[in-house]
Amino acid sequence: MYMDARQILNDYIDACELIRETEEDIKRLEKFRSTTAQVKVKGSMPEHPYIERSFSIGGVQYSTRNEEQLTMEKQILNERRQAAEGIRLQAEDIINQAPLRMQRIIRLKCVEGMTWKEVAKKMGRGCTEMSVRKEFDRFLKSLSDLSQMSQMSQMS
Repeated sequence: MYMDARQILNDYIDACELIRETEEDIKRLEKFRSTTAQVKVKGSMPEHPYIERSFSIGGVQYSTRNEEQLTMEKQILNERRQAAEGIRLQAEDIINQAPLRMQRIIRLKCVEGMTWKEVAKKMGRGCTEMSVRKEFDRFLKSLSDLSQMSQMSQMS
């Protein structure tokens, strides 16, 4: 199960953003790797009739960064993306296990970053800041208890 569900839920937004930013970095790296250049030149035949023509010359630009370094950078970015993806998946699994009411609380608190007072107001039904917070804490404790029971049964 999950060692610290609270931390995973808090890291959820950062993990999602890190995935998006890392994918942009990978695309930028790929674009850098395959930069092409095109130049138009004019010229004519060296003999009579001297007819001027335009030619388009294109090719891949090579930089001072070598291919090995680019490959290593891409590997590092892929590892970063995979780690963030793992956190995102764990958080989404925790959210999906929760009852609908708790899913709303998690979304409002962890995803939208509202204060407990704002969450209570949004939940309605006379909820207080303390009641919503305790409900959230009880849910996290139940996850922790399930995790401990699961570990104990695996050890037996």
